[in-house]
Amino acid sequence: MRKIIKPAPTTLRAMVLAGAFIPPGLVWAQALEASQMAITPQAAQTASAKQLAQAGQASADPVPARTLAPVVITANPLRPDAGTAAVPVEVIEGRHLLMADQTSLGVALESLPGVHADTFGSGASRPVIRGQTLPRVQVLTDGAAVFDASGVSPDHAVMAEPMLSERIEVIRGPGALLYSGGAIGGVVNVIDGKVPTAVPANGVEGHVDVRGATGLNERAGAFSVTGGDGPIAVHVEGMKRRTGDYRVPDWQTDRLAGSDQDTSAGSVGLSWIYDRGYTGIAVTRTRSRYGIPGHSHGYDECHVHGDHLHCDDHHGHDHGDEDEEAPPRVDLKSQRIDLRGEYAQPFTGIERISWRAGFADYRHDELEHDEVAATYKNRGRDLRLEVAHAPIGGWEGVVAVQAGQSDFRTSGEERFMPSALTRTQGLALLEAYETGNWRFELGARYDRQRIRPDNTAPAYGASGASFSAAATWQVASQYALSVSLTRAQRMPSAQELYADGVHLASNTYERGDSSLGKETAHGIDIGLRKTDGDLTFNVNVFHNEVRDYIYARTLDRYEDFRLIQYTQRDARFTGLEAGIDYRVSNGLTMGVFGDLVHGRLRGDGNLPRMPGARVGWRGQANWGPVTADATFYRVFSQHRIGAGESETPGYNMLNLGLSYDTRLGQSDLTLYVRARNLLNVQAFNHASYLAQAAPLPGRSIMAGVRLDY
Repeated sequence: MRKIIKPAPTTLRAMVLAGAFIPPGLVWAQALEASQMAITPQAAQTASAKQLAQAGQASADPVPARTLAPVVITANPLRPDAGTAAVPVEVIEGRHLLMADQTSLGVALESLPGVHADTFGSGASRPVIRGQTLPRVQVLTDGAAVFDASGVSPDHAVMAEPMLSERIEVIRGPGALLYSGGAIGGVVNVIDGKVPTAVPANGVEGHVDVRGATGLNERAGAFSVTGGDGPIAVHVEGMKRRTGDYRVPDWQTDRLAGSDQDTSAGSVGLSWIYDRGYTGIAVTRTRSRYGIPGHSHGYDECHVHGDHLHCDDHHGHDHGDEDEEAPPRVDLKSQRIDLRGEYAQPFTGIERISWRAGFADYRHDELEHDEVAATYKNRGRDLRLEVAHAPIGGWEGVVAVQAGQSDFRTSGEERFMPSALTRTQGLALLEAYETGNWRFELGARYDRQRIRPDNTAPAYGASGASFSAAATWQVASQYALSVSLTRAQRMPSAQELYADGVHLASNTYERGDSSLGKETAHGIDIGLRKTDGDLTFNVNVFHNEVRDYIYARTLDRYEDFRLIQYTQRDARFTGLEAGIDYRVSNGLTMGVFGDLVHGRLRGDGNLPRMPGARVGWRGQANWGPVTADATFYRVFSQHRIGAGESETPGYNMLNLGLSYDTRLGQSDLTLYVRARNLLNVQAFNHASYLAQAAPLPGRSIMAGVRLDY
């Protein structure tokens, strides 16, 4: 049985990994036995929620540490630590995850390097990585595919709950190929504890977290408990969140109509723990009702003649006219079964066999005046087997086999795409080699995809091959230079192939093209980092050339309503992510950070919804059990706009945080307060479909208490 290593509190405060462009509040920390025992990858993988919270309570923002502890990246099957990974990797956990806006996955991650959110009120948001979002960003739940409808539209919530996660990993480069050849943006792996991987050392452990916030009138709570005896471990968790419409400054109304949500989720898991692994199952249910803000009624009768829209003048009305009609709502239900297991060293030559199986039954209704206007269902399954082999000639590696199916069904008067059955198969290989001061990683993946719609459109079938290579040179004890190269292929989705109708949530008439081919991306990423000492820094520059890039081209526009056609054209993406931090004293750290991305079509023209550049300052101070942090950043105006877009003004953002750690009997207690948008500025997110129609939330003060036992 694997033992859980519990660090001493004094050691935890010293173990903060810095040096990547670590955004405001990001903590990379890992449990160590009071500087005497090195943590193993297996122990790191099975770290409990209690340990992760303890590790994260040390700091809210990056504090350069003189001694680094390994942070094992489970989204990369080779499980390297973040300090030696050959590709850009970020981890959000502990205090930063606790202090984050956890109303949806996208906003919980938007402070990470190169990561933004395509916000859609508080009920839904998806991560945008280096200008890319779903389906070019793969979202996983502990390595398994997430089945929902978020890949179809930004108003559809991602079925991964931040409040019930232990940590969230973002990975790019060769490691991403193990999960998707088309993950040009990257992979977001949400690590949860719903399938226990070990019996708690004390027999039982868990946490309770309760919070509330002004501005959006948030009331939320979550709990988890894991217990066991002998070879059996049981895990139970649940959460509940309710918010109202959030306040917006200097807007047409005091609050943004349709920005509320009411979400609950729960899970029960059971595992059999044995000497070299575990086998377990978990059942999860999620229920959510949330509004769709920025909605324009009356465009449903717009029709298309060729490449032009025809809409009567009385069809649309202003977004701020809330008295005419209430915003539409989403009523969502999801049930999921996860099977997970791992067996170490089953026989000679094999280091580890791990498996994942996810079965999901997802449904949501889009309601207009409490009547169902459209229904989306997704019954999916994802099977994955990974085999890690022993070193061969110095190369260690993992072979992965994957098979998935998504039965996506649509119905109702306002459905904009047909039902479609999608089947996928994938075979991937990732290898790593270390010699001296060098680490090399090679990845390859082969994918097949078949899509069969329920209308008269032709079925689609294609295959793609993707390859990656990366190298890290440890220039000196504190410095590392990394380079990664990627060639990735992605096949079009059912929406891009077959959409044909009014999509009111995004104020568009969408048209697909069944003749679309696969897109091929060639990318390079160069990084330089210093991860130790009082001064730490990380700089990453990247450039991607994508042949036959699929994007939503705007053909015509009527008021805020657009006719879009999924089209292919060569594109390029260039960007920068950088951060510098300096430890002024043992209790004070200050730094600067920034990121930007430019997306352009070959020849001329900008791609739509590229987030604006941002640059900022951050600081953190520690006084014993008290930690305070401050972040101020500027998001610049976005004038590099795509066809049919409008410029988005820039804004300043000030966030403050304060937490106090203490003991309550044998448990750890954290009291915390977080102020967001303290200047109460009006802010618009250019990465959102609602960039002009739905401002970001105004000033909000969050307060909460967390008990880890």
